[in-house]
Amino acid sequence: MTRARALPAWSMLATAAGAAQTPRDLPAAGDDWIAAPVPGTVAQALALAGRLDEAGTLDERDHWYRIELRGRGPRVLRFHGLATLAQAWLDDTLLLSSDSMFVAHDVTVSLDGTHRLTLCFRALAPHLRDTRAPRRARWRTRLAEPAALRTVRTSLFGHMPGWFPPYVPAGPWRPVDVLDPAAGPVLVDCDLHARIEGDTGWLDAELTFSAPLPDTLASRLSCGEHHATLERAGADRLRASVAVPNVRRWWPHTHGEPALYEIALHLGDEQRPLGSTGFRTIEIDAGADGKGFGLRINGVPVFARGACWSSAAPLALHADDATYGRLLGLARDAGFNMIRVGGTMTYEADAFHAWCDRLGLLVWQDFMFANFDYALDDPAFAENIDREARQFLARHGASPSLAVLCGGSEIAQQAAMSGLGPKQRFVELTAERLAGLVAARCPDVPYVPDSPDGGVLPFMPRERVSHYYGVGAYLRPLDDARRADVRFASECLAFANVPCDTTLAELGWPGVHEPRWKAAVPRDPGTSWDFEDVRDHYLQTLYDVAPDRLRREDPARYFELSRAVIADLMRETFSEWRRTGSRCAGALVWQFQDVMPGAGWGVIDAARRPKSAWYALRQVLQPVQVLLVDEGLNGLDVHVVNEHPAPLSAALELVALRDGRTPVARAGCPVRIAAHDAVRIGSAELLGRFFDWTYAYRFGPCEHDTVVATLRADDGTLLSQAFHFPSRTHPAVLARRELGIEACVSRSGDTWHVDIDTRHVARHVQIDAPGFMPRDDWFHLAPGTPARVALVPLETAGDAGKNSAAADAPPAVEIRAVNAARTVRATHAG
Repeated sequence: MTRARALPAWSMLATAAGAAQTPRDLPAAGDDWIAAPVPGTVAQALALAGRLDEAGTLDERDHWYRIELRGRGPRVLRFHGLATLAQAWLDDTLLLSSDSMFVAHDVTVSLDGTHRLTLCFRALAPHLRDTRAPRRARWRTRLAEPAALRTVRTSLFGHMPGWFPPYVPAGPWRPVDVLDPAAGPVLVDCDLHARIEGDTGWLDAELTFSAPLPDTLASRLSCGEHHATLERAGADRLRASVAVPNVRRWWPHTHGEPALYEIALHLGDEQRPLGSTGFRTIEIDAGADGKGFGLRINGVPVFARGACWSSAAPLALHADDATYGRLLGLARDAGFNMIRVGGTMTYEADAFHAWCDRLGLLVWQDFMFANFDYALDDPAFAENIDREARQFLARHGASPSLAVLCGGSEIAQQAAMSGLGPKQRFVELTAERLAGLVAARCPDVPYVPDSPDGGVLPFMPRERVSHYYGVGAYLRPLDDARRADVRFASECLAFANVPCDTTLAELGWPGVHEPRWKAAVPRDPGTSWDFEDVRDHYLQTLYDVAPDRLRREDPARYFELSRAVIADLMRETFSEWRRTGSRCAGALVWQFQDVMPGAGWGVIDAARRPKSAWYALRQVLQPVQVLLVDEGLNGLDVHVVNEHPAPLSAALELVALRDGRTPVARAGCPVRIAAHDAVRIGSAELLGRFFDWTYAYRFGPCEHDTVVATLRADDGTLLSQAFHFPSRTHPAVLARRELGIEACVSRSGDTWHVDIDTRHVARHVQIDAPGFMPRDDWFHLAPGTPARVALVPLETAGDAGKNSAAADAPPAVEIRAVNAARTVRATHAG
């Protein structure tokens, strides 16, 4: 088997831009050379050397990497990704010049003893200052700078003030491999595609090698237990199609099993793993009016929900397999079934896609284009784009999680908001070039020219795909989520989400308006507000408090209510979009994880700890879910969702409580729901008489302060619960008072749990367990339905498919609630 040989340590040197032209101009040794990880970036190397303060201007300098190679005979040097203006030498021979961080290069060399491999990453800023595009841009964007970025194939990381840290991508951010043909034929291109015909799955493969193959070499391809002989398609090329009868289909985890088949290449007696694949069909469902956008997986409509990805490691721009597993495990556990990799980021590592396949997470994949008026006038630039797209599609053509391919992010929106009409803002790149490449190489994956993508104005929520910030940046009331008639939000619900107290303590408890706090609060360039102002608006509107006074006089309460209001916004908006009768087919929160410590957009913070937003989404996005939606004079509607592939038999109860404790109305019924189905039951239908569940009629004082919907399996197991508060500011659910909370920590096998009970409704229960991540948090708790919450050691939280051993010592657990007068310390079971 051909393996990449492990390389010794790399070293890195920074020089003034253009000061050294070749490796001969570099000093042979000295303190200015520092150790540098590969794969890795210049910013990462500087951070490891304690010199991150230099990274803010790294695009003004050249950076040189070097390493010694030893061996004899032919080798293939594989550069998986070089950011961005790069050159490579073997000794004094120039091997390669590259001006795209998104393409891989193979270079054949011959070794004869000891050699030096040198890489140079040229300063990007001078290049951009001197660059002139072949034609003038039809519009300009304020989000990324400078405008000449549209002429270079690099990520917008570091180029978007208010979004990212100012560390532009530079360096060998993807692996550099040395492949020895003597160890076996070197595979250059592995083009795999999975398809379904009836009950049979087919894996089509075309494999290209670096040199002609021996005529006598026997070869075959396996997919699971099924095989096919590889036929010659040229001296260096093999081709086969493997049939998989009675194929098990791959599903997003919310709707079934993400069944996978291992792929292997057999060359003589050698077996090489080529990853795995799955078999599914994906179609766009445009709705009855033809203006919607939804996905049908294996013929079943899927409500796609999740978040937009930033980076698992914002400095390194890549992470190890375990980190991807932990983060994507958290996405799965929250009930997400889709992750979007947006055009302002980078293409993710193969491990990211492998975990999405394994965990049943659909991937909406943008090509790395955003905001700019990209042109194909320069043939070299156009060829770079073609190569970038072909390589990505070849790498992931057999990935069953790849669900949507998109030309880029906010290109048409930027043009439309500049006043251009549909014909004036036509972009050949996204409308034709990329569309054609996708149609030819991944015909089963839906393609969207841009995100958002719609009618005359591409960002209108009621047509196709939108970036919905009505609830959010545009400060619309919560009912705008319905009025906007959102069909599919590929971005939504962006707020400056406050991290947990553990993370704030690690940051030194910065004041909310300190510069070090504001540095991590996202903002769009040129605006007079940031996303903390957006959160404060809803804090004032929903909780009737003055945010500026509260954060000055009671910072702890300000943080608590800031987290609570975000949880309310997430739960209520997604309840609206998931309800029966909604035309919304999907929504992706902006974003999944923070790129720097603080109150960023992420529902996971930079230390990889969940925020209140993550917990709230977990409580409203499960495959079996009960939802409550306020329909005003029509009362409360109860929606029961069953996305599982088997029918659901359960019991539903709806109860209204006075003083968070005493039932004043109660109703219930059995529910039977087919697989992949949902039902709506009105509160009047359940009770059979008038009761003002929503306090819409207002005949006298409201009789209740809390409504609880509870869904239980036939054996009594709690499946799901939903809450409605006729008034968010009612003293019973907001004012601090004695609730009668009791908590006890116990151990079951290797897992610690905390059991929590209350005599009055506890709103936004918070579990503080240092060293542990609670599986649930920021939930409401009703009397008579105690909660048992697992506590997962932080170092293993989110590990997919693993049961980690708990610490021997029982955790110290404290319980709080927004309306609790005091913190309760949990006791320990004997």
